[in-house]
Amino acid sequence: MADIHNKYDCIRLGNQLCFPLYACAKEVVRQYRKPLEALGLTYTQYVVMMVLWEHGAMTEGELGKLVHLDSGTLAPLLKRLEKQGMINRTRPDDNERKLLISLTEQGEALKEKAVNVPPSMHSCIDLDQDELIQLKKLLDKALMRMEEEK
Repeated sequence: MADIHNKYDCIRLGNQLCFPLYACAKEVVRQYRKPLEALGLTYTQYVVMMVLWEHGAMTEGELGKLVHLDSGTLAPLLKRLEKQGMINRTRPDDNERKLLISLTEQGEALKEKAVNVPPSMHSCIDLDQDELIQLKKLLDKALMRMEEEK
């Protein structure tokens, strides 16, 4: 971010941290499209599936917290995954208000294809390994601090 010399410098696009974060995230998601086509998933669906592959069944609320999506965004996405045969959405008998999300056999099997996605994305951001590790650490730290402020 550039030095601010007058009151209008704070609203110059080149002085914003948010814009390169936004543009970079948008470009990375765009580059995921091709490898995710083979899985039949969008980027956001892929993120949800990664969480389910890692953690197993959980409630819609727990899933939403982990992927930073509210119910209004997550619910239609989960309905599409269910329609594709990737997940089951069930309500436990003891609590009709909760929605349990679990992988189907087909969803679990997709994990084998998904392991090919990260290597195909390796060159997406042209930074060396140490720079990528540092960037990840800084973004994790920033996200953690923003979550603490909620």
